Amino acid sequence: MSEKRRDNRGRILRTGESQRKDGRYAYKYTDAYGKPQFVYSWKLVATDKTPAGKRDVPALRDKVKEICRDLDDGIDTIGKKMTVCQLYAKQNGLRKNVKHGTEKNREYLMSLLQDDPIGMKSIDTVKQSDAKEWVIRMSEKGFAYQTISNFKRSLKAAFFTAIEDDCIRKNPFNFTLDTVIEDDREAKAALTPKQEENLLAFMAQDTVYRKYRDEVIILLGTGLRISEFCGLTTALDFKNRYINVDHQLLRDADVGYYVETPKTKNGIRQIPMTEEVYQALKRVLKSRENAVPFSVDGYKNFLFLKNDGMPKVAANYESMLKELVHKYNKQNKDQMPHITPHILRHTFCTRLANAGMNPKALQYIMGHANITMTLNYYAHADFDSAKAEMERLAA
Repeated sequence: MSEKRRDNRGRILRTGESQRKDGRYAYKYTDAYGKPQFVYSWKLVATDKTPAGKRDVPALRDKVKEICRDLDDGIDTIGKKMTVCQLYAKQNGLRKNVKHGTEKNREYLMSLLQDDPIGMKSIDTVKQSDAKEWVIRMSEKGFAYQTISNFKRSLKAAFFTAIEDDCIRKNPFNFTLDTVIEDDREAKAALTPKQEENLLAFMAQDTVYRKYRDEVIILLGTGLRISEFCGLTTALDFKNRYINVDHQLLRDADVGYYVETPKTKNGIRQIPMTEEVYQALKRVLKSRENAVPFSVDGYKNFLFLKNDGMPKVAANYESMLKELVHKYNKQNKDQMPHITPHILRHTFCTRLANAGMNPKALQYIMGHANITMTLNYYAHADFDSAKAEMERLAA
């Protein structure tokens, strides 16, 4: 009968355990893929002392317990040791050919992870408290709630992939964000009909902003995303009176102007021109001056131009609307709320929802990816609109 193996302190070593000449303990096992793996520790059990000058890590037998549990549960004992940065890179690699903006956002989040302690942590060691502390650090750095929410959604998806790949058991980013930091986002408020009327009347008589009035009329009358609006060209179908939406125009500091397909597949659509929009487009086309020869990705003759003849982009309208509201509020007692291009889109959708438009028809016009997004606008109805709808149905 062979003599049982012992360590240098006379303790019997179990199957798979061994002790090297330098005193370090090792455990050999076969992973889920049939490959031999090793783990090491200077301690056999938790009560042993770590030799002076050596890094203190869990005892070998504590590590073995975790490995056995992982193997029983089918956990990938190697995959779980990838870092958060490596996991995020792996997740991004599963979906290629994304839009330019998405790629830029991925690069930005990766740079943040690389500069933060959480980025180098192995995914099996990331606890929910670590994820929450990361959220707090992002907030302290000045990131807005919505931005952090977007970051968190991306990391939650990455950790979900790790769970599906049997690398970990729980998702540390599976928590409600507003339980950690305050949701300071302002609720999107559509302009009231009176506010629309006052804004357009002010623009009509103002020497600076009258030239932008038709553009605001078109935004309020179509619900176009601002990048879709900026992508409109002179190739308009005035005969059939509809706007064909199949692209958006954007600009980036790195690549300049570029064209992409709409935000979602549902974004490819045709929007009917109301009489007001039809006339506004006619006026814009007629007054279009100083156009420079310019094309991007096969598109040319863009409709809305800056003073230098180049196409406008979202930032131009965000700035214009901000300054417009500031000037309006300086001259009027009835103050105008903060207005962005998206608020004009939001106003359009809310108005049609309150008017009782069929939700599926409104979803099509807005280019929403799913009906739930559209139905949320129907919740914005107030008492007056609810009363009017009941009276209409009772008539």
